[in-house]
Amino acid sequence: MFNLSAFLSYVFVVTFTPGPNNIMSMANASRVGYKKTLRFILGVTTGFFFIMLLSSCFNILLAAFMPKINHFMSIIGALYMLYLALNIMGFRIKKTPHEDFMGENSDSALNSYKSGMLLQFINPKVILYGITLTSNFIIPYFNLTYQLVFFSIFLAMVAFTSNSCWAVFGSLFNKFLSKYEKLFNLSMGLLLIYSALMISGILH
Repeated sequence: MFNLSAFLSYVFVVTFTPGPNNIMSMANASRVGYKKTLRFILGVTTGFFFIMLLSSCFNILLAAFMPKINHFMSIIGALYMLYLALNIMGFRIKKTPHEDFMGENSDSALNSYKSGMLLQFINPKVILYGITLTSNFIIPYFNLTYQLVFFSIFLAMVAFTSNSCWAVFGSLFNKFLSKYEKLFNLSMGLLLIYSALMISGILH
């Protein structure tokens, strides 16, 4: 049965915790404002949509050629979530955006629709997130084309909301996370562990 709470927990934690997309949105907005950063965020949203849709198609093909792949992917997905949880619990909020995005030194070249979209195709966090999420939460229960498109749009909209939050609050949001860093990271890590236990079948 589709577990909505585990699904939403995983989506929320991975999408809203610091990563290349969120940090770049925050950095761009703190420099040029939200309106001029919107093009970058829309690029992120577009790329995110395609990554989610491609992940769904990839997992359907895997399931067709390897019928027993679902159990294997559940194990891999649970282990990856536990890995993320451990990293998040020890995460350091204050990280320069350049460390997360190809080591570039020019922010202005990165604040564009194109750079936001292309970032998704070289962002391992998004790619692994897409494959794990679709294989464990979506494909086993929903595999019709319109359903996959719906979930891809929904996930892209969550990504848009997350990046917008980081951009709007900018340095203020970063200060808040820094102030309550340990509590925030612990909460996010525990939510991920919960999701990992649910897809592994241990709590069933």
